[in-house]
Amino acid sequence: MPTRRWRMAQSWHDLLFAHWPLSAETLQPFIPSGLKLDTFDGRAWIGVIPFRMSGVRLAGLPALPGASAFPELNVRTYVTDGTKPGVWFFSLDAANALVVAVARAWFGLPYHRATMSCEPDGADGIRYSNRRVARSQGAAAAEFRARYRPTGGAAPARSGTLEHFLVERYCLYAKDRRGGLARAEIHHSPWPLQPAEAEIELNTMVAPLGFALPSDAPRMHYARRLDVRVWTPEPVSVP
Repeated sequence: MPTRRWRMAQSWHDLLFAHWPLSAETLQPFIPSGLKLDTFDGRAWIGVIPFRMSGVRLAGLPALPGASAFPELNVRTYVTDGTKPGVWFFSLDAANALVVAVARAWFGLPYHRATMSCEPDGADGIRYSNRRVARSQGAAAAEFRARYRPTGGAAPARSGTLEHFLVERYCLYAKDRRGGLARAEIHHSPWPLQPAEAEIELNTMVAPLGFALPSDAPRMHYARRLDVRVWTPEPVSVP
């Protein structure tokens, strides 16, 4: 955990972790110099992660009305700079124009505006819909619609397992304004993971990358809630 003060607080709710294995050769061309893919048993992984946020605020300030709670969906893989494993985002969709603008400027992340909903479905399920706004920041169209729910009890992932590799990530990497690498530290308790099932009606979130997801069902997990602290991005020294 960084010694300097965190800059942003968030709470994440109703997450579906849907992950597919891919060859490292498929994803490596999308990873910038200075980072390398982080693999598990020789395979790279790509995740499509729908959820919703609440309580988004800067340190020392209250949550802003109209900008602190919204759905988000990210497409990501896993990388390392050789010292710390983290997350690399291919895209992030959010149903809040202000958040999209601030996150692109401050974190250098590929955020896009989208029309989204995240609603209860039955006793413990979620119905989720995402449709990227046409030409948002020059991005190609992408959509996701699914119903999902947990199917078992919650527990932290065991160290050394694939589940731990996929979710226990405590930083993100991004390009800064000058084209260099930056790392933002993230801190939270271990994920309270639950096994999950989903009916994915439509998923074109990876299509803009120019390849298809495997036809096999993804590895799926659910998490009800996690509180998070985020630090200001700092430059990463590239050898």
